Amino acid sequence: MEKELFDYVAERAEVLATNDASTQVTKDAAAAWEAAVAADASDEAVAAATDKLLDVLEGRPTTIDGVIAFAEGSAKQLMGEEVAAAMLAEQLKRKEAGAKYCNCPSCTAASELLAKFGRIEL
Repeated sequence: MEKELFDYVAERAEVLATNDASTQVTKDAAAAWEAAVAADASDEAVAAATDKLLDVLEGRPTTIDGVIAFAEGSAKQLMGEEVAAAMLAEQLKRKEAGAKYCNCPSCTAASELLAKFGRIEL
């Protein structure tokens, strides 16, 4: 894997491994990628670790419709009416502009990786 692509994956894996918005499954998969490439940086090992990470990430980024549903529903109780309303307004604007996925750091990193490797379209 070329250095530029490796760095791209590494930056996003770090976000996925450490961001509070990441699920434990996502954190574990990103940490496993980091451990695998630290143990063996050969092209074959990096490619295999990256494929495993992408397999875990498929279906994980929250869709824009999922974020909108959250903002319309349980976000009101979790975050308060005002914050939920602001979230809803932002996400509706993003959807209108063509956004397909949540824009939290974890979903952004996951969707960028999946798109970079041709598994989804942004």
